[in-house]
Amino acid sequence: MSVETSANRFGFERVVSTPGLFVAAVFFALSLTPSLVPRPPELQGALGGAVAGVGYLLWWVVASLAAWLGAAPRAPLPRGLARALWAASGLVVVAALAKAGDWQNSIRIAWSLEPLDESAPLRIALIGCAVFAPVLLVGALFRRLVLFLKRIKRTVLPPRLAALSGFIVATLLVVAVVDGVAVRAVLRGIDHSAKVADGLVAPDLAPPASPLVSGGPGSPLAWQDLGRWGRSFVASGPSADDIAGFWDAPAKAPIRVYVGLNAAATPEARARLAFDELVRLGVFERAVLVIAMPTGSGWLDPGGVDTLDYITRGDVATVAVQYSYLPSHVSVLVDPTHGVAESQALFDVIYRHWTTLPRDARPRLYLHGLSLGAFLSQETLPLLDLYADPIDGALWTGSPYLSEFWRRVQRQRHADSPAWRPRFGDGSLIRTMNQQGGLERFDADWGPMRFVFLQYASDPIVFFDRSLAWRRPAWLDERGPDVSLAMRWIPLVTFCQVGLDMGIALGTLGYGHDYAARHYIPAWAATLAPPGWTDEDERRLAAHLADLVPR
Repeated sequence: MSVETSANRFGFERVVSTPGLFVAAVFFALSLTPSLVPRPPELQGALGGAVAGVGYLLWWVVASLAAWLGAAPRAPLPRGLARALWAASGLVVVAALAKAGDWQNSIRIAWSLEPLDESAPLRIALIGCAVFAPVLLVGALFRRLVLFLKRIKRTVLPPRLAALSGFIVATLLVVAVVDGVAVRAVLRGIDHSAKVADGLVAPDLAPPASPLVSGGPGSPLAWQDLGRWGRSFVASGPSADDIAGFWDAPAKAPIRVYVGLNAAATPEARARLAFDELVRLGVFERAVLVIAMPTGSGWLDPGGVDTLDYITRGDVATVAVQYSYLPSHVSVLVDPTHGVAESQALFDVIYRHWTTLPRDARPRLYLHGLSLGAFLSQETLPLLDLYADPIDGALWTGSPYLSEFWRRVQRQRHADSPAWRPRFGDGSLIRTMNQQGGLERFDADWGPMRFVFLQYASDPIVFFDRSLAWRRPAWLDERGPDVSLAMRWIPLVTFCQVGLDMGIALGTLGYGHDYAARHYIPAWAATLAPPGWTDEDERRLAAHLADLVPR
Protein backbone atom coordinates (compact mmCIF):
# COMPACT_ATOMS: atom_id res chain seq x y z
CA MET A 1 0.00 0.00 0.00
CA SER A 2 1.29 3.48 -0.72
CA VAL A 3 2.49 5.34 2.33
CA GLU A 4 2.01 8.92 3.43
CA THR A 5 4.75 10.99 4.93
CA SER A 6 2.49 11.86 7.84
CA ALA A 7 2.85 9.23 10.52
CA ASN A 8 -0.45 10.08 12.11
CA ARG A 9 -2.19 8.58 9.10
CA PHE A 10 -0.94 5.17 10.23
CA GLY A 11 1.04 4.66 7.06
CA PHE A 12 -1.68 4.79 4.40
CA GLU A 13 -2.18 7.20 1.53
CA ARG A 14 -5.83 6.56 0.83
CA VAL A 15 -8.76 4.64 2.17
CA VAL A 16 -8.57 2.46 -0.96
CA SER A 17 -5.09 1.16 -1.72
CA THR A 18 -4.01 0.61 -5.31
CA PRO A 19 -1.56 -2.21 -4.42
CA GLY A 20 -4.21 -3.67 -2.13
CA LEU A 21 -6.69 -3.76 -4.99
CA PHE A 22 -4.13 -5.55 -7.14
CA VAL A 23 -3.66 -8.20 -4.44
CA ALA A 24 -7.46 -8.46 -4.13
CA ALA A 25 -7.73 -8.95 -7.91
CA VAL A 26 -5.17 -11.77 -7.79
CA PHE A 27 -7.05 -13.45 -4.94
CA PHE A 28 -10.33 -13.05 -6.84
CA ALA A 29 -8.79 -14.70 -9.89
CA LEU A 30 -7.43 -17.59 -7.83
CA SER A 31 -10.84 -18.13 -6.20
CA LEU A 32 -12.31 -18.90 -9.62
CA THR A 33 -10.10 -21.97 -10.00
CA PRO A 34 -11.94 -25.27 -9.46
CA SER A 35 -12.29 -26.97 -6.09
CA LEU A 36 -14.19 -30.14 -5.08
CA VAL A 37 -17.77 -29.05 -5.80
CA PRO A 38 -19.13 -27.21 -8.88
CA ARG A 39 -20.26 -23.74 -7.89
CA PRO A 40 -23.17 -21.89 -9.48
CA PRO A 41 -22.22 -18.42 -10.76
CA GLU A 42 -24.00 -16.68 -7.88
CA LEU A 43 -22.04 -18.57 -5.24
CA GLN A 44 -18.83 -18.31 -7.21
CA GLY A 45 -19.26 -14.55 -7.32
CA ALA A 46 -19.90 -14.40 -3.57
CA LEU A 47 -16.83 -16.54 -2.91
CA GLY A 48 -14.73 -14.41 -5.25
CA GLY A 49 -15.76 -11.21 -3.50
CA ALA A 50 -15.07 -12.69 -0.07
CA VAL A 51 -11.66 -14.10 -1.08
CA ALA A 52 -10.76 -10.76 -2.67
CA GLY A 53 -11.57 -9.20 0.68
CA VAL A 54 -9.22 -11.67 2.39
CA GLY A 55 -6.46 -10.69 -0.04
CA TYR A 56 -7.04 -7.00 0.58
CA LEU A 57 -6.99 -7.59 4.34
CA LEU A 58 -3.69 -9.47 4.13
CA TRP A 59 -2.14 -6.60 2.19
CA TRP A 60 -3.46 -4.12 4.73
CA VAL A 61 -1.94 -6.08 7.62
CA VAL A 62 1.44 -6.40 5.86
CA ALA A 63 1.47 -2.72 4.88
CA SER A 64 0.47 -1.68 8.39
CA LEU A 65 3.23 -3.76 9.92
CA ALA A 66 5.79 -2.35 7.46
CA ALA A 67 4.69 1.20 8.25
CA TRP A 68 4.81 0.53 11.99
CA LEU A 69 8.34 -0.88 11.70
CA GLY A 70 9.43 2.02 9.52
CA ALA A 71 10.22 -0.35 6.65
CA ALA A 72 7.72 1.14 4.18
CA PRO A 73 8.80 3.75 1.64
CA ARG A 74 7.98 7.31 2.69
CA ALA A 75 7.30 8.65 -0.80
CA PRO A 76 3.81 8.32 -2.30
CA LEU A 77 3.29 5.66 -4.94
CA PRO A 78 4.39 7.06 -8.34
CA ARG A 79 1.43 7.91 -10.56
CA GLY A 80 2.71 5.74 -13.42
CA LEU A 81 3.10 2.71 -11.19
CA ALA A 82 -0.37 3.30 -9.72
CA ARG A 83 -1.91 3.37 -13.20
CA ALA A 84 0.01 0.22 -14.16
CA LEU A 85 -1.34 -1.58 -11.09
CA TRP A 86 -4.89 -0.51 -11.93
CA ALA A 87 -4.48 -1.82 -15.46
CA ALA A 88 -2.89 -5.05 -14.23
CA SER A 89 -5.75 -5.55 -11.77
CA GLY A 90 -8.28 -5.22 -14.57
CA LEU A 91 -6.37 -7.61 -16.82
CA VAL A 92 -6.08 -10.23 -14.08
CA VAL A 93 -9.83 -10.09 -13.38
CA VAL A 94 -10.83 -10.21 -17.06
CA ALA A 95 -8.45 -13.09 -17.82
CA ALA A 96 -9.73 -15.08 -14.84
CA LEU A 97 -13.36 -14.48 -15.77
CA ALA A 98 -12.60 -15.69 -19.30
CA LYS A 99 -11.32 -18.97 -17.83
CA ALA A 100 -13.97 -19.29 -15.10
CA GLY A 101 -16.40 -21.23 -17.27
CA ASP A 102 -13.79 -23.78 -18.32
CA TRP A 103 -12.60 -24.23 -14.75
CA GLN A 104 -16.08 -24.87 -13.41
CA ASN A 105 -16.96 -27.10 -16.33
CA SER A 106 -13.95 -29.30 -15.54
CA ILE A 107 -15.77 -30.28 -12.32
CA ARG A 108 -19.15 -30.52 -14.01
CA ILE A 109 -17.72 -32.93 -16.59
CA ALA A 110 -16.33 -35.13 -13.80
CA TRP A 111 -19.81 -35.06 -12.21
CA SER A 112 -21.64 -35.71 -15.49
CA LEU A 113 -23.42 -32.32 -15.33
CA GLU A 114 -24.37 -29.88 -18.07
CA PRO A 115 -21.85 -27.08 -18.70
CA LEU A 116 -22.46 -23.50 -17.56
CA ASP A 117 -24.11 -21.01 -19.89
CA GLU A 118 -22.15 -18.16 -21.47
CA SER A 119 -23.58 -15.52 -19.11
CA ALA A 120 -21.90 -17.09 -16.07
CA PRO A 121 -18.75 -14.87 -16.09
CA LEU A 122 -20.84 -11.69 -16.12
CA ARG A 123 -22.93 -12.85 -13.16
CA ILE A 124 -19.77 -13.84 -11.28
CA ALA A 125 -18.28 -10.39 -11.85
CA LEU A 126 -21.39 -8.46 -10.76
CA ILE A 127 -21.92 -10.47 -7.58
CA GLY A 128 -18.22 -10.42 -6.78
CA CYS A 129 -18.22 -6.62 -6.90
CA ALA A 130 -21.40 -6.49 -4.79
CA VAL A 131 -19.72 -8.60 -2.09
CA PHE A 132 -16.31 -6.90 -2.24
CA ALA A 133 -17.67 -3.34 -1.98
CA PRO A 134 -19.00 -3.75 1.58
CA VAL A 135 -15.72 -5.42 2.49
CA LEU A 136 -13.90 -2.24 1.48
CA LEU A 137 -16.38 -0.18 3.48
CA VAL A 138 -15.94 -2.31 6.58
CA GLY A 139 -12.18 -2.14 6.14
CA ALA A 140 -12.32 1.66 5.92
CA LEU A 141 -14.45 1.86 9.07
CA PHE A 142 -12.05 -0.46 10.88
CA ARG A 143 -9.10 1.74 9.86
CA ARG A 144 -10.91 4.81 11.18
CA LEU A 145 -11.46 3.00 14.48
CA VAL A 146 -7.76 2.13 14.67
CA LEU A 147 -6.75 5.76 14.02
CA PHE A 148 -9.26 7.00 16.60
CA LEU A 149 -7.96 4.67 19.29
CA LYS A 150 -4.39 5.49 18.32
CA ARG A 151 -4.98 9.20 18.87
CA ILE A 152 -6.48 8.52 22.30
CA LYS A 153 -3.60 6.32 23.38
CA ARG A 154 -0.93 8.75 22.13
CA THR A 155 -1.77 10.92 25.12
CA VAL A 156 -0.24 8.28 27.42
CA LEU A 157 1.87 6.06 25.13
CA PRO A 158 4.71 6.55 22.62
CA PRO A 159 3.48 6.85 18.98
CA ARG A 160 4.49 3.36 17.82
CA LEU A 161 3.13 1.66 20.94
CA ALA A 162 -0.05 3.71 20.64
CA ALA A 163 -0.49 2.54 17.03
CA LEU A 164 0.02 -1.10 17.99
CA SER A 165 -2.31 -0.98 21.00
CA GLY A 166 -4.94 0.84 18.93
CA PHE A 167 -4.86 -1.94 16.33
CA ILE A 168 -5.12 -4.67 18.98
CA VAL A 169 -7.99 -3.01 20.84
CA ALA A 170 -9.90 -2.35 17.61
CA THR A 171 -9.46 -5.99 16.56
CA LEU A 172 -10.71 -7.26 19.90
CA LEU A 173 -13.73 -4.94 19.75
CA VAL A 174 -14.66 -6.13 16.24
CA VAL A 175 -14.24 -9.80 17.18
CA ALA A 176 -16.36 -9.31 20.28
CA VAL A 177 -19.14 -7.65 18.29
CA VAL A 178 -19.07 -10.18 15.46
CA ASP A 179 -18.83 -13.27 17.66
CA GLY A 180 -20.87 -12.05 20.57
CA VAL A 181 -23.64 -10.27 18.70
CA ALA A 182 -23.83 -10.97 14.98
CA VAL A 183 -22.87 -14.66 14.94
CA ARG A 184 -24.93 -15.52 18.01
CA ALA A 185 -27.95 -13.68 16.61
CA VAL A 186 -27.66 -15.61 13.35
CA LEU A 187 -27.29 -18.92 15.17
CA ARG A 188 -30.29 -18.15 17.38
CA GLY A 189 -32.30 -17.40 14.27
CA ILE A 190 -31.21 -20.63 12.60
CA ASP A 191 -31.97 -22.62 15.75
CA HIS A 192 -35.43 -21.10 16.06
CA SER A 193 -36.25 -21.71 12.40
CA ALA A 194 -34.97 -25.29 12.60
CA LYS A 195 -37.02 -25.92 15.75
CA VAL A 196 -40.19 -24.58 14.13
CA ALA A 197 -39.56 -26.66 10.98
CA ASP A 198 -38.97 -29.75 13.11
CA GLY A 199 -42.41 -29.40 14.66
CA LEU A 200 -44.32 -28.98 11.41
CA VAL A 201 -46.26 -32.01 10.26
CA ALA A 202 -46.52 -32.35 6.50
CA PRO A 203 -50.20 -32.41 5.48
CA ASP A 204 -49.65 -35.43 3.24
CA LEU A 205 -47.88 -37.44 5.96
CA ALA A 206 -50.19 -39.51 8.16
CA PRO A 207 -49.24 -41.56 11.23
CA PRO A 208 -48.12 -45.03 10.17
CA ALA A 209 -50.57 -47.89 10.23
CA SER A 210 -47.85 -50.44 10.98
CA PRO A 211 -47.54 -51.47 14.66
CA LEU A 212 -43.83 -52.16 14.08
CA VAL A 213 -42.67 -48.53 14.03
CA SER A 214 -42.55 -45.69 16.54
CA GLY A 215 -45.66 -43.53 16.47
CA GLY A 216 -47.76 -46.39 15.08
CA PRO A 217 -50.59 -48.29 16.79
CA GLY A 218 -49.64 -49.27 20.33
CA SER A 219 -46.52 -47.11 20.44
CA PRO A 220 -46.07 -44.98 23.59
CA LEU A 221 -44.13 -42.45 21.50
CA ALA A 222 -46.36 -39.66 20.24
CA TRP A 223 -46.39 -38.96 16.51
CA GLN A 224 -45.84 -35.24 17.10
CA ASP A 225 -42.79 -35.86 19.30
CA LEU A 226 -40.89 -37.77 16.63
CA GLY A 227 -39.80 -34.59 14.89
CA ARG A 228 -39.85 -33.78 11.20
CA TRP A 229 -37.30 -36.34 10.05
CA GLY A 230 -38.34 -38.95 12.60
CA ARG A 231 -41.87 -38.92 11.20
CA SER A 232 -40.48 -39.22 7.68
CA PHE A 233 -38.26 -42.12 8.74
CA VAL A 234 -40.97 -44.27 10.32
CA ALA A 235 -43.61 -43.47 7.68
CA SER A 236 -41.41 -44.36 4.71
CA GLY A 237 -39.43 -47.36 3.64
CA PRO A 238 -40.46 -50.66 2.08
CA SER A 239 -43.22 -52.83 3.45
CA ALA A 240 -43.08 -56.59 3.86
CA ASP A 241 -44.99 -56.93 0.58
CA ASP A 242 -42.51 -54.65 -1.22
CA ILE A 243 -39.56 -56.72 -0.03
CA ALA A 244 -41.31 -60.03 -0.73
CA GLY A 245 -42.17 -58.85 -4.23
CA PHE A 246 -38.54 -57.99 -4.93
CA TRP A 247 -37.20 -61.34 -3.70
CA ASP A 248 -40.21 -63.36 -4.84
CA ALA A 249 -40.11 -64.97 -1.41
CA PRO A 250 -41.63 -64.37 2.04
CA ALA A 251 -40.27 -61.37 3.92
CA LYS A 252 -40.75 -59.57 7.23
CA ALA A 253 -41.78 -55.98 7.85
CA PRO A 254 -38.74 -53.96 9.00
CA ILE A 255 -38.91 -52.43 12.47
CA ARG A 256 -38.06 -48.73 12.80
CA VAL A 257 -37.69 -47.03 16.18
CA TYR A 258 -37.13 -43.30 16.51
CA VAL A 259 -37.15 -41.03 19.56
CA GLY A 260 -37.42 -37.30 18.93
CA LEU A 261 -35.70 -34.56 20.86
CA ASN A 262 -38.98 -33.47 22.49
CA ALA A 263 -39.83 -36.94 23.79
CA ALA A 264 -37.75 -36.58 26.99
CA ALA A 265 -35.54 -34.04 28.72
CA THR A 266 -32.18 -35.87 28.84
CA PRO A 267 -30.11 -38.13 26.54
CA GLU A 268 -30.39 -40.96 29.07
CA ALA A 269 -34.16 -40.66 29.21
CA ARG A 270 -34.47 -40.64 25.42
CA ALA A 271 -32.17 -43.67 25.19
CA ARG A 272 -34.33 -45.49 27.73
CA LEU A 273 -37.48 -44.70 25.71
CA ALA A 274 -35.79 -46.12 22.62
CA PHE A 275 -34.75 -49.27 24.48
CA ASP A 276 -38.23 -49.81 25.91
CA GLU A 277 -39.65 -49.49 22.41
CA LEU A 278 -37.14 -52.08 21.15
CA VAL A 279 -38.23 -54.51 23.83
CA ARG A 280 -41.93 -53.87 23.16
CA LEU A 281 -41.51 -54.61 19.46
CA GLY A 282 -39.46 -57.77 19.98
CA VAL A 283 -36.42 -56.33 18.24
CA PHE A 284 -33.98 -58.67 20.02
CA GLU A 285 -35.58 -61.59 18.21
CA ARG A 286 -34.70 -60.14 14.80
CA ALA A 287 -31.66 -61.23 12.78
CA VAL A 288 -30.08 -57.76 12.55
CA LEU A 289 -30.19 -54.72 14.85
CA VAL A 290 -28.69 -51.41 13.65
CA ILE A 291 -28.01 -48.42 15.90
CA ALA A 292 -28.15 -45.48 13.50
CA MET A 293 -27.06 -41.97 14.43
CA PRO A 294 -28.86 -39.34 12.32
CA THR A 295 -27.40 -36.13 10.93
CA GLY A 296 -27.55 -32.94 12.98
CA SER A 297 -31.16 -32.25 11.97
CA GLY A 298 -32.27 -35.78 12.84
CA TRP A 299 -32.35 -37.00 9.24
CA LEU A 300 -31.59 -40.58 8.22
CA ASP A 301 -30.68 -41.26 4.60
CA PRO A 302 -33.29 -43.49 2.92
CA GLY A 303 -30.55 -44.69 0.59
CA GLY A 304 -28.79 -46.23 3.58
CA VAL A 305 -31.82 -47.52 5.49
CA ASP A 306 -34.02 -48.79 2.65
CA THR A 307 -31.16 -50.78 1.12
CA LEU A 308 -30.59 -52.32 4.54
CA ASP A 309 -34.24 -53.41 4.70
CA TYR A 310 -34.08 -55.09 1.31
CA ILE A 311 -30.73 -56.83 1.82
CA THR A 312 -31.88 -58.34 5.13
CA ARG A 313 -35.25 -59.30 3.59
CA GLY A 314 -36.95 -57.22 6.28
CA ASP A 315 -35.51 -59.19 9.20
CA VAL A 316 -33.97 -56.05 10.68
CA ALA A 317 -34.62 -53.30 13.21
CA THR A 318 -33.14 -49.80 12.99
CA VAL A 319 -33.14 -47.49 16.01
CA ALA A 320 -32.21 -43.80 16.14
CA VAL A 321 -32.46 -40.93 18.62
CA GLN A 322 -32.53 -37.24 17.68
CA TYR A 323 -30.00 -34.93 19.37
CA SER A 324 -30.39 -31.62 17.48
CA TYR A 325 -32.55 -29.56 15.12
CA LEU A 326 -29.64 -27.99 13.25
CA PRO A 327 -28.20 -29.20 9.92
CA SER A 328 -24.88 -31.02 10.30
CA HIS A 329 -22.72 -28.25 8.81
CA VAL A 330 -24.22 -25.78 11.31
CA SER A 331 -23.94 -28.24 14.21
CA VAL A 332 -20.25 -28.68 13.41
CA LEU A 333 -19.72 -24.92 13.77
CA VAL A 334 -21.77 -24.61 16.97
CA ASP A 335 -20.74 -27.73 18.90
CA PRO A 336 -19.78 -30.89 17.00
CA THR A 337 -19.71 -32.93 20.22
CA HIS A 338 -23.27 -31.96 21.18
CA GLY A 339 -24.65 -35.40 20.26
CA VAL A 340 -21.91 -37.47 21.93
CA ALA A 341 -23.95 -37.95 25.12
CA GLU A 342 -26.94 -39.04 23.04
CA SER A 343 -24.96 -41.56 21.03
CA GLN A 344 -23.19 -42.88 24.12
CA ALA A 345 -26.39 -43.32 26.11
CA LEU A 346 -28.14 -45.16 23.27
CA PHE A 347 -25.23 -47.49 22.59
CA ASP A 348 -24.63 -48.26 26.26
CA VAL A 349 -28.22 -49.22 27.10
CA ILE A 350 -28.54 -51.46 24.03
CA TYR A 351 -25.09 -53.03 24.24
CA ARG A 352 -25.44 -53.86 27.96
CA HIS A 353 -28.65 -55.76 27.28
CA TRP A 354 -27.35 -57.34 24.09
CA THR A 355 -24.34 -58.85 25.88
CA THR A 356 -26.64 -60.62 28.35
CA LEU A 357 -28.37 -62.56 25.56
CA PRO A 358 -27.17 -65.96 24.30
CA ARG A 359 -24.79 -65.44 21.43
CA ASP A 360 -26.65 -67.88 19.21
CA ALA A 361 -30.04 -66.30 19.96
CA ARG A 362 -29.49 -62.58 19.62
CA PRO A 363 -29.46 -60.26 16.60
CA ARG A 364 -26.24 -59.28 14.93
CA LEU A 365 -25.45 -55.74 16.12
CA TYR A 366 -24.22 -53.00 13.79
CA LEU A 367 -23.64 -49.25 13.88
CA HIS A 368 -24.47 -46.81 11.12
CA GLY A 369 -24.16 -43.09 10.57
CA LEU A 370 -23.91 -40.48 7.86
CA SER A 371 -21.95 -37.23 8.15
CA LEU A 372 -22.11 -35.95 11.75
CA GLY A 373 -23.93 -39.15 12.67
CA ALA A 374 -20.89 -41.15 11.54
CA PHE A 375 -18.62 -38.98 13.68
CA LEU A 376 -20.77 -39.42 16.78
CA SER A 377 -21.07 -43.15 16.21
CA GLN A 378 -17.29 -43.46 16.02
CA GLU A 379 -16.72 -41.18 19.02
CA THR A 380 -18.79 -43.34 21.32
CA LEU A 381 -17.56 -46.74 20.14
CA PRO A 382 -15.55 -48.28 23.03
CA LEU A 383 -13.22 -50.38 20.89
CA LEU A 384 -11.09 -51.60 23.77
CA ASP A 385 -14.19 -52.79 25.63
CA LEU A 386 -15.53 -54.75 22.67
CA TYR A 387 -12.91 -57.46 22.39
CA ALA A 388 -14.57 -59.70 24.95
CA ASP A 389 -17.91 -59.49 23.14
CA PRO A 390 -17.54 -57.56 19.87
CA ILE A 391 -20.37 -56.08 17.86
CA ASP A 392 -20.62 -57.32 14.30
CA GLY A 393 -19.61 -54.18 12.47
CA ALA A 394 -20.44 -50.71 11.23
CA LEU A 395 -21.07 -48.78 8.03
CA TRP A 396 -20.02 -45.13 8.22
CA THR A 397 -20.80 -42.85 5.32
CA GLY A 398 -19.25 -39.46 4.63
CA SER A 399 -17.26 -39.37 7.88
CA PRO A 400 -16.53 -35.69 8.50
CA TYR A 401 -13.03 -34.28 8.76
CA LEU A 402 -13.32 -33.87 12.53
CA SER A 403 -13.50 -37.65 13.05
CA GLU A 404 -10.21 -38.71 14.61
CA PHE A 405 -11.01 -42.34 13.75
CA TRP A 406 -11.28 -41.52 10.06
CA ARG A 407 -8.17 -39.30 10.14
CA ARG A 408 -6.18 -42.13 11.71
CA VAL A 409 -7.22 -44.46 8.90
CA GLN A 410 -5.96 -41.88 6.40
CA ARG A 411 -2.67 -41.24 8.21
CA GLN A 412 -1.85 -44.92 8.67
CA ARG A 413 -2.90 -46.07 5.21
CA HIS A 414 -0.74 -48.13 2.90
CA ALA A 415 1.67 -45.89 1.04
CA ASP A 416 0.39 -47.11 -2.34
CA SER A 417 -3.24 -46.20 -1.59
CA PRO A 418 -4.78 -42.73 -2.06
CA ALA A 419 -6.02 -40.65 0.87
CA TRP A 420 -9.57 -40.67 -0.54
CA ARG A 421 -9.74 -44.49 -0.54
CA PRO A 422 -7.09 -45.66 1.91
CA ARG A 423 -6.10 -49.25 2.56
CA PHE A 424 -5.65 -49.86 6.28
CA GLY A 425 -3.85 -52.81 7.82
CA ASP A 426 -4.63 -56.20 6.32
CA GLY A 427 -8.30 -55.38 5.77
CA SER A 428 -9.58 -57.77 8.44
CA LEU A 429 -11.12 -54.90 10.48
CA ILE A 430 -11.39 -51.77 8.30
CA ARG A 431 -12.04 -51.35 4.57
CA THR A 432 -12.93 -48.28 2.56
CA MET A 433 -14.79 -47.70 -0.69
CA ASN A 434 -16.12 -45.04 -3.05
CA GLN A 435 -18.28 -45.08 -6.20
CA GLN A 436 -15.87 -47.47 -7.86
CA GLY A 437 -15.70 -49.99 -5.04
CA GLY A 438 -12.50 -50.79 -3.19
CA LEU A 439 -13.62 -53.29 -0.56
CA GLU A 440 -12.21 -56.19 -2.52
CA ARG A 441 -8.58 -55.01 -2.41
CA PHE A 442 -7.45 -57.36 0.39
CA ASP A 443 -6.34 -60.95 0.57
CA ALA A 444 -7.07 -61.32 4.30
CA ASP A 445 -10.45 -62.54 5.49
CA TRP A 446 -12.71 -60.35 7.59
CA GLY A 447 -12.30 -60.64 11.36
CA PRO A 448 -15.10 -60.75 13.97
CA MET A 449 -15.95 -57.08 13.32
CA ARG A 450 -16.37 -55.39 9.94
CA PHE A 451 -15.94 -51.60 9.72
CA VAL A 452 -16.71 -50.11 6.30
CA PHE A 453 -16.11 -46.48 5.33
CA LEU A 454 -18.00 -45.16 2.30
CA GLN A 455 -16.95 -41.74 1.03
CA TYR A 456 -16.59 -39.89 -2.27
CA ALA A 457 -13.31 -38.21 -3.18
CA SER A 458 -15.32 -35.06 -3.99
CA ASP A 459 -16.93 -34.82 -0.53
CA PRO A 460 -15.64 -31.60 1.10
CA ILE A 461 -17.17 -32.49 4.47
CA VAL A 462 -14.88 -35.53 4.53
CA PHE A 463 -11.74 -33.86 3.24
CA PHE A 464 -11.89 -30.31 4.60
CA ASP A 465 -9.09 -29.49 7.01
CA ARG A 466 -7.83 -26.28 8.59
CA SER A 467 -4.36 -27.13 7.29
CA LEU A 468 -5.63 -26.47 3.75
CA ALA A 469 -4.74 -22.84 4.49
CA TRP A 470 -1.02 -23.65 4.55
CA ARG A 471 -0.47 -27.25 3.38
CA ARG A 472 -1.23 -29.18 0.19
CA PRO A 473 -3.63 -32.04 0.96
CA ALA A 474 -2.64 -35.63 0.28
CA TRP A 475 -5.89 -36.25 -1.61
CA LEU A 476 -4.64 -34.06 -4.44
CA ASP A 477 -1.50 -36.14 -4.98
CA GLU A 478 -3.55 -38.95 -6.54
CA ARG A 479 -7.02 -37.55 -7.03
CA GLY A 480 -10.29 -39.41 -7.22
CA PRO A 481 -12.36 -39.87 -10.41
CA ASP A 482 -14.84 -37.15 -9.41
CA VAL A 483 -12.21 -34.48 -8.67
CA SER A 484 -11.30 -31.98 -11.40
CA LEU A 485 -7.90 -32.47 -13.01
CA ALA A 486 -7.62 -28.67 -13.11
CA MET A 487 -7.85 -28.26 -9.33
CA ARG A 488 -4.70 -26.88 -7.73
CA TRP A 489 -3.82 -26.19 -4.11
CA ILE A 490 -3.47 -22.48 -3.39
CA PRO A 491 -2.67 -21.30 0.16
CA LEU A 492 -5.65 -19.70 1.91
CA VAL A 493 -7.70 -19.78 -1.31
CA THR A 494 -8.22 -23.56 -1.30
CA PHE A 495 -9.16 -23.33 2.38
CA CYS A 496 -11.88 -20.79 1.54
CA GLN A 497 -13.04 -22.76 -1.51
CA VAL A 498 -13.42 -26.11 0.25
CA GLY A 499 -14.96 -24.36 3.26
CA LEU A 500 -17.68 -22.99 0.97
CA ASP A 501 -17.97 -26.38 -0.74
CA MET A 502 -19.16 -27.89 2.54
CA GLY A 503 -22.29 -25.74 2.41
CA ILE A 504 -23.16 -26.69 -1.18
CA ALA A 505 -22.11 -30.35 -1.22
CA LEU A 506 -25.69 -31.63 -1.57
CA GLY A 507 -27.77 -31.68 -4.72
CA THR A 508 -26.01 -34.05 -7.11
CA LEU A 509 -26.74 -37.67 -6.21
CA GLY A 510 -23.61 -39.82 -6.30
CA TYR A 511 -21.15 -36.95 -5.82
CA GLY A 512 -20.04 -34.60 -3.08
CA HIS A 513 -21.94 -35.33 0.14
CA ASP A 514 -25.03 -36.78 -1.59
CA TYR A 515 -24.67 -40.55 -1.28
CA ALA A 516 -26.64 -42.75 -3.67
CA ALA A 517 -28.48 -45.95 -2.78
CA ARG A 518 -26.56 -47.83 -5.48
CA HIS A 519 -23.34 -47.24 -3.54
CA TYR A 520 -24.86 -48.19 -0.20
CA ILE A 521 -25.77 -51.59 -1.59
CA PRO A 522 -22.24 -53.07 -1.94
CA ALA A 523 -21.24 -51.33 1.30
CA TRP A 524 -24.04 -52.97 3.29
CA ALA A 525 -23.55 -56.30 1.52
CA ALA A 526 -19.87 -56.34 2.57
CA THR A 527 -20.75 -55.30 6.12
CA LEU A 528 -23.61 -57.77 6.62
CA ALA A 529 -22.38 -60.67 4.45
CA PRO A 530 -25.93 -61.86 3.66
CA PRO A 531 -26.09 -65.57 2.79
CA GLY A 532 -26.28 -66.30 -0.92
CA TRP A 533 -25.73 -62.67 -1.97
CA THR A 534 -24.64 -62.32 -5.61
CA ASP A 535 -23.56 -59.62 -8.04
CA GLU A 536 -26.88 -60.11 -9.81
CA ASP A 537 -28.71 -59.32 -6.56
CA GLU A 538 -26.75 -56.08 -6.33
CA ARG A 539 -27.59 -55.10 -9.91
CA ARG A 540 -31.29 -55.89 -9.46
CA LEU A 541 -31.54 -53.92 -6.22
CA ALA A 542 -29.68 -50.95 -7.68
CA ALA A 543 -32.15 -50.87 -10.57
CA HIS A 544 -35.08 -51.27 -8.16
CA LEU A 545 -33.96 -48.29 -6.07
CA ALA A 546 -32.74 -46.14 -8.96
CA ASP A 547 -35.53 -43.61 -8.45
CA LEU A 548 -35.04 -43.33 -4.68
CA VAL A 549 -34.68 -39.64 -3.82
CA PRO A 550 -32.80 -38.95 -0.56
CA ARG A 551 -34.98 -36.00 0.46
